[in-house]
Amino acid sequence: MNETSERKAQEKLILITTNSVKLEGNLAVPENARGVVLFAHGSGSSRHSPRNQYVASVLQSHGLATLLIDLLTTQEEVIDLRTRHLRFDIGLLASRLVDATDWLAHNPDTCNLKVGYFGASTGAAAALLAATERPNTVAAIVSRGGRPDLVGSALGRVKAPTLLIVGGYDTPVIRMNQEALKLLRVEKALEIIPGASHLFEEQGTLEQVAQLATEWFERYLAS
Repeated sequence: MNETSERKAQEKLILITTNSVKLEGNLAVPENARGVVLFAHGSGSSRHSPRNQYVASVLQSHGLATLLIDLLTTQEEVIDLRTRHLRFDIGLLASRLVDATDWLAHNPDTCNLKVGYFGASTGAAAALLAATERPNTVAAIVSRGGRPDLVGSALGRVKAPTLLIVGGYDTPVIRMNQEALKLLRVEKALEIIPGASHLFEEQGTLEQVAQLATEWFERYLAS
């Protein structure tokens, strides 16, 4: 759309201290931003993921700021490639997401903006759990191919309106999200995109994810 060039935001590298480590992130704040979306990447992914960068660019074109952050350090990523356990440490990932949320609340460029979470795969579980720790700050959540089953009973404590997006070919994850939908006690929706696999690599499917996410965040962050 033609708003893209008008609202194109320059990204800047930021560092967020959480416990004893520093996490790297890319912050982009369009002029007159109407909200900020914090991305929680899935297992084996990073802030450089082309899929999340695409969704972020669409959100920016609609006047929403974005923060793409790596919830694991480079050293931890190396360990996780071998052990594959840190990506499933939802408590650790959620605590770091909470610290990033607090950083946004103190950053001059974002302190007055409502916060939304965009989580993918295990990152969606971290987003849902983190939202229970900051119920007065997190105003909306979008999950792409998420694993809400990893949150357990904490789903009942989520206060932010939540949109679950799943690919039509991703049968096991569809079932997980259908069960999660029953446990969520907020405004909620489940969108199943026909012809899409877990990573939404099929033509046109990621564009549908971006459109649905944009509409959800505009409704709850920009109002």
